[in-house]
Amino acid sequence: MLTYREMNIEEAIKIGEIDASYFIEKVWKKNEEGEYCLQKIDWVNEMLPYGMPWHYDRFRNTIANGGKAFGCFDGRQLVGFATVDAKIFGRNEKYVLLDQLFISAKRRNLGIGNELMKLCMDAAIEFGAEKLYLCAWSSEATIAFYKKLGCTESAEVNEELYEEDRNNIQLELKL
Repeated sequence: MLTYREMNIEEAIKIGEIDASYFIEKVWKKNEEGEYCLQKIDWVNEMLPYGMPWHYDRFRNTIANGGKAFGCFDGRQLVGFATVDAKIFGRNEKYVLLDQLFISAKRRNLGIGNELMKLCMDAAIEFGAEKLYLCAWSSEATIAFYKKLGCTESAEVNEELYEEDRNNIQLELKL
């Protein structure tokens, strides 16, 4: 039986239990005209992008700065998690960052991501945000997941987040 709950800062180590591997057939890339097009890459991602230390630090920093982390557990094992920052940003929009959302490979497409998104959306509203801001992997499957939830291309681009990874696609979700 799966359970969902808020996670604490000491549980950052549990994100190592996530099997983040997956095959990426196609990614969205901008062409010379600035329009997104699918490009075939046929690449296997074996672990969380940027490495585990990066994710541990982000997880801890989110909670230490007032944000929240949520996990989906099968017994004691973490099979999915998401983090949402508390800091509101944006020139014209009231965004908070959905910083991380990962589901173990064998648990994808079972609704876990949807449930974690709902928890993050509730937290974002609690923080006073009007929209979630996402820097999403450009894989076809990732973007399809977020668009199914109602995400659109962000009205504003956070340059600092964009510079962290120019291959990510900046999205927003109205709360």
